[in-house]
Amino acid sequence: MKQLNRRQWLHRAGLAGAATLTGSWAALAEAPPPLPMAGARIRTGPIRLNANENPYGPSPKVRAAMMQAFDAACRYPFAWQQELAGKLAEKEGVTPGHIVVTAGSVEGLRISGLAYSWQGGEVVAADPTFQALLTYAEQFGAYVHRVPLDDLVHDLDAMERRITSNTRLVFICNPNNPTGTLLPADRLRDFCASVSRRTVVFADEAYYDYIQEPGYPSMVELVKDDLNVIVSRTFSKVYGLAGLRIGYLIARPDIARRLQDARAAFNNVIGLQAAMAALGDEDFYRESLERNAESQRMIYQALDQLNLQYIKSHGNFVFFQAQRDIRGLIEEMKKENVLIGRPFPPLTDWCRLSTGTAEDTRLACQALARVLG
Repeated sequence: MKQLNRRQWLHRAGLAGAATLTGSWAALAEAPPPLPMAGARIRTGPIRLNANENPYGPSPKVRAAMMQAFDAACRYPFAWQQELAGKLAEKEGVTPGHIVVTAGSVEGLRISGLAYSWQGGEVVAADPTFQALLTYAEQFGAYVHRVPLDDLVHDLDAMERRITSNTRLVFICNPNNPTGTLLPADRLRDFCASVSRRTVVFADEAYYDYIQEPGYPSMVELVKDDLNVIVSRTFSKVYGLAGLRIGYLIARPDIARRLQDARAAFNNVIGLQAAMAALGDEDFYRESLERNAESQRMIYQALDQLNLQYIKSHGNFVFFQAQRDIRGLIEEMKKENVLIGRPFPPLTDWCRLSTGTAEDTRLACQALARVLG
């Protein structure tokens, strides 16, 4: 079998071009890693604005870490998983016993739905919201109370009224997917603190990094107070690692152990090394947020020109009222080579459009104008 040298590996990882620009490997090692630039990649296939992905990842630093990790791919991942848990504990200000590393945040959602709905029980959640925990809980016998949004925001009062002695878990996705709305900070904290004395609260914070309100609190603070709260985070969004499936839960150690026992998958060595490198890549983190805001502004401007209602988003997507059935719009946008979000009943005349590279977002906005204008 033909062996690949270091230059060939780097070329396949997307770094050879950077080496050519600097003129030597020494210069590449000394220079700060280049930031991803809009349009720098060659896109094949349709413009993908349907899955809330970060098109700029993985960063060059992360790609280098992934390449180095190939030598360890013959090993089981347990030691690296513990190492990542330690780094995450430091980041969140908790102990490693509070951390459960999962195969994407979806596994964390599903094992929580399983652990707290096995052989019955009830779950309370907003509607529409992210469904991974809810549908999995239903498959294992839970009844899910889906509480309609109030003006596209969680109706916390109505959700609290649904809580009974059979309620095993209350699920809150904040910022919410698909609406991108954010609950008032004090109201959310008071709700979670109060409800967690009656049942378990699950706070899905997949989009927490995109929140635009300075000082907005994470519900990890309630975990530190030993309340019955579980928080989920992911490397799929701002870190740009959706394809590597790395997420984690933060919970009180006794809850974390219960969830750890429910895990069904394991992380791989390359993904774990990528996540650890991503945690230290502050330049890419900031750049991702800036690029996301740039694409959001382009989408807002296009929707203003079309006179369509939309929500100012705290995520890497924008939710807007298309004024027509979304299923037809999905098909028409496919003809324009653009993939957009799926239907979110009962809001079937609303569309979720993910942010992409500046070029892809521009082309998608032009296509939207042709279809809806």
